Amino acid sequence: MDSFAANSKKSFHIRSNSLPSKPHPVVDEVNENLCRLKASEATSSSSSLCQKLDGLQDLHDSIDKLLLLPLTHQALVDNKSVDNLLEGSLKILDVCALAKDVLSQMKESEHELESALRRRRGDDILVDVQKYMNSRKMMKKAIHKALRSMERTSSQKVDENSEMASLLKEAEVVTYSTIESLLCFIAGPKLPSKMSRWSLVSKLIQPKRVASKEDEANGNEVEMVDVALYSINNQKSHFLVQVEDVQNSLKKLESCIHDFEEDLESLYRCLIKNRVAFLNILNY
Repeated sequence: MDSFAANSKKSFHIRSNSLPSKPHPVVDEVNENLCRLKASEATSSSSSLCQKLDGLQDLHDSIDKLLLLPLTHQALVDNKSVDNLLEGSLKILDVCALAKDVLSQMKESEHELESALRRRRGDDILVDVQKYMNSRKMMKKAIHKALRSMERTSSQKVDENSEMASLLKEAEVVTYSTIESLLCFIAGPKLPSKMSRWSLVSKLIQPKRVASKEDEANGNEVEMVDVALYSINNQKSHFLVQVEDVQNSLKKLESCIHDFEEDLESLYRCLIKNRVAFLNILNY
């Protein structure tokens, strides 16, 4: 999903005439964190997403230090870029808050379903399964609506004559792309055909199967729960998947959500600090 991958070889060293010929160490730090994120692997698993979210924290910590430097103040004020970047910082905060809210709702639904499965009261389980699936359907719609809005926002540009502003804009694009990947992961893929559904269900009805490391690395915790619950809700298949297997999938999902929430909360605090720094530059 990384829309910036095609530009991964681009150099982000600052060479503006308004800056020293030798980049400040903090500028180098921002460049290194940014290039490390752009060169990282595609976010296809929860572990790779967590690594990218950790990388974003490092990036925005270094940006916070960059925004405190007088040379940054001068470069952004002279090129009148701070207004655009300030607006971008607010939009990133908004989409990060959206991801936090989605995870919170998902955790609440997951806990309710776990409680229902522990009670195991026959048809009552099917009612709670359907309730969870309805909640997921509404969540998917909200996420896809947000993703369409993000695509429009990410197309905006800043003054290319300001290399400092371009660097900060690249950081904004990387942040957007990573949160976009997280939202896509949470939404999960569609189940387009019976074959695709049953190929995943078959993995769930083998309780003695030992998963390989590759299976664990490539597994999508959200998708596996969705498919397991679909099979329970289907009149022809709900006996094939054992409740214990669904509970195990829910435990993995719970752990996944917990990790995402911790990383997003840390990132959110970094983004708030960045926004305060932009506001200080605007009032400089």
